[in-house]
Amino acid sequence: MRRTASPTSLLLLGAGVFLLVLAPLIAWYVTPQAKRTPIDVDTTTVFAGTGSYFDTSKVRTVHGKRITVTRQVRGDVADSEKSGNAVWDVSTSIDTDATLPASDTRDSLQWTLERWVTDRATNEPVHCCGESPVFDGEAYLKFPFDVEERSYRWWDGTLGGVVQLRYSGVKKIEGYEGLRFTGSVPPTRTGVRQVPGRLVGRARTPQVLAEEWYANNAIELVVDRRTGRIMYAAIGPRKTLRAPGSDKDAVVLLESERIAFTAETQRQQVGLASRDSDKLAALGTTAPAGAGALGAVLALVGAALVARGRRPAPDRTDAHLVTSPSA
Repeated sequence: MRRTASPTSLLLLGAGVFLLVLAPLIAWYVTPQAKRTPIDVDTTTVFAGTGSYFDTSKVRTVHGKRITVTRQVRGDVADSEKSGNAVWDVSTSIDTDATLPASDTRDSLQWTLERWVTDRATNEPVHCCGESPVFDGEAYLKFPFDVEERSYRWWDGTLGGVVQLRYSGVKKIEGYEGLRFTGSVPPTRTGVRQVPGRLVGRARTPQVLAEEWYANNAIELVVDRRTGRIMYAAIGPRKTLRAPGSDKDAVVLLESERIAFTAETQRQQVGLASRDSDKLAALGTTAPAGAGALGAVLALVGAALVARGRRPAPDRTDAHLVTSPSA
């Protein structure tokens, strides 16, 4: 008598081999595909703080006022799918209590509309698709996936250049740990603006091209390690005007010691970071490990059952002798 493998043993062996093949595919193919900047993003982050700004109605700088910065990011899905990149339109408004809530962002103290295009895998800037402004660096609205404990080149839109942010340890936001990066911007000339001469101490000159200067004394970002999402952000901007060729500030346009994510924005960003990080962890670690372990067990059990066989089957020769009539 010889034995044949049962369907159950073959099924277990096949399932085990399938899972063993699937495990590395998840780790080496599916996970990298999942680490791609989303294109259907639609988020709003809010900064708030106290500081000074130039009040055009009073033609002077006022102090100790609440300042709110609202940034809305929307992905252009059509252009993203067409180009293969992440195309985001970014609206940023700076408001005072007098302009909030603003029915039209153009009524804000300051409003900008930008278009950012990045490589979905590396987060590097891509210069296409109506990008404005042309920017550089490794990080801006987010950091790359799998953030490292090193310095990063962060794009500062007000400066119009990159700022070196150094790794400064870990920090918990809403109980969730992230990597902390800090930096600053020394006083830097960023452009010129035509203003009445008396505004910058040139009373005898009707109009002058005043120099615009910008500094940022305290940049702090706390970033989720896996996703690169910014969970907390704080800045200390100072924007001023100087008379042409002067080394002294004549007018403060905007200044605050600290403008930071509101508590609501922090909770929102931490929730999104935690959710997306858990998904990537499951794909990158849990799923491959689980599939590999289960596949190994099923394959071993199936192979053992196949080797032993589960049902005896009569040998054809013996069967012929038994069923043939006697001579």
